[in-house]
Amino acid sequence: MKKLLSFGVVAGVMLAVSGTAQAFECKVKESSMDKPGGFPERALTMIVPYGPAGGSGQVAAAMAEGVTGLTGVAINRDHKPGGSGTVGMTAYMAAPADGYNVLEHIDDASSAHALDSSRPNPAEDLIPLVISQVTFSQIYIRTNETRYNDWPSFVEWVKAQGGKATIANVSKEGSMERVTMKFITDATGMEIQQISFDKGAPRYGALLGGQVDALFEQPGDVRKFLDADNFKPILTIFDERPSVFADVPTHREMGMDFDPLLRFRGFYVHKDAPADRVAWLQWAFQRGYCQDSYQAFNDSKFMNVIDSYRDTAGARDLITRSIAQYREVYKAMGMDVK
Repeated sequence: MKKLLSFGVVAGVMLAVSGTAQAFECKVKESSMDKPGGFPERALTMIVPYGPAGGSGQVAAAMAEGVTGLTGVAINRDHKPGGSGTVGMTAYMAAPADGYNVLEHIDDASSAHALDSSRPNPAEDLIPLVISQVTFSQIYIRTNETRYNDWPSFVEWVKAQGGKATIANVSKEGSMERVTMKFITDATGMEIQQISFDKGAPRYGALLGGQVDALFEQPGDVRKFLDADNFKPILTIFDERPSVFADVPTHREMGMDFDPLLRFRGFYVHKDAPADRVAWLQWAFQRGYCQDSYQAFNDSKFMNVIDSYRDTAGARDLITRSIAQYREVYKAMGMDVK
């Protein structure tokens, strides 16, 4: 299986994988751009296929703030959670392709197309405006947990529960989270129930309130719970320990030999949108990434550990490679790849 799980390497093209933050340099030098034919003359609508409290909701709000601060153009966010992103994607593809509608989405869109080629291909049916976050995942427990306090004791406890232990996760089979959890359970021999949540708030609340025993998530999404000392990570799913989590072992250190699958989030417009409007949106979102407000947001979410920026070409490369890699993984797992 090791051969098939090279996505961490493939997706790592242009990634800075050191445990320290990289010096930021804006790749878009133009500080302004003329509006094509007056576009946009009104607010944009951003469809977000997840709830407002999770990672997508947070990055959508931050990018909207950055773009609006740069251009003065308002962005109304329309959250359409459900089906691990499929409800929002369906709604977006049915919206007018006039440039006034943009989409936030994550790697779930790539893995969905990898499993079923009738689903939209984010690199072909959409035009990526910018990938603005690339990050790793961790497994968390409550800081005041008394039944276990680190990864080895957690695995030992789970194995003693006879399949009754629980971890909060997203719902979609074949998603980055679900695939990674399969690798973890296969490698450790533990049996754990994955409790599904498509919205961040109830997912985090389930761990906080004791309804589940652990949580699979990305560190930036639960930053406030880490800062409040509510949650603590016990496993980092990355090839090395980031300096900000120097005390947390990686999956490799715990004997799991697979390359990590990374979470990425970005913004898109329909491929049929007018070309001059697309060009303006590319500038607005790529330069919006450079805004102080957005950079402060990414820094606060541990998004400076890995180089999070991809322009349109870089995003297409990342998406295309990830689709091919997920397709290989799904076939190896015996899933019905269409």
